[in-house]
Amino acid sequence: VVGNWKMNGGRAANATLLSELVAGWQSVAGRQIAVCVPYPYLAQTNAALASSRIAWGAQNVSEHAPGAYTGEVSAGMIAEFGCRYAIVGHSERRQYFGDTDAVVAAKARVALAAGLTPIACVGETLAEREARTTVSVVLRQLDAILATVGKDAAKLVVAYEPVWAIGTGRTASPEEAQAVHATLRARLANAGATDVLLLYGGSVRAD
Repeated sequence: VVGNWKMNGGRAANATLLSELVAGWQSVAGRQIAVCVPYPYLAQTNAALASSRIAWGAQNVSEHAPGAYTGEVSAGMIAEFGCRYAIVGHSERRQYFGDTDAVVAAKARVALAAGLTPIACVGETLAEREARTTVSVVLRQLDAILATVGKDAAKLVVAYEPVWAIGTGRTASPEEAQAVHATLRARLANAGATDVLLLYGGSVRAD
């Protein structure tokens, strides 16, 4: 379970949330938990969670090596804060910042090279779902990553996030999500990555 804060947070609120997570965490076999926080809060998160079993990560990473890329944050910088994860290809990055399949794949590659685990996001828009192109869309997005990371595919985490079910009040049914997961699992197996963790990243209801 990975909590993505998006562009939210503040030092006081973060301290409360992180301390409550640590206090409330109950270790159960096979259960893992992480938070992915904005860059300015990586140091605070590192300090709060370093002695816990809760992991942390960044919400994005530059596809570039260190250099003249003002405003970017490299994978190596993120790794210095003890991050385990870096989200790549989040639908908001694709939609608002123009992250293409090739850019997302490059980000996954540099994250892996820095010792991070990329949480690679794939998912279709409402128009694509209604056009019944969900399978072709998510496989196109995943294939770009697999072609770039090669044998390191087994080190990925893949998150299926249907764009039409993020903040819209609509939710994917368990059956809809599992159908896409099965498609992704088969493709990953073909790449020799049978044990990759698959996540669902969309709106949910209590039921």
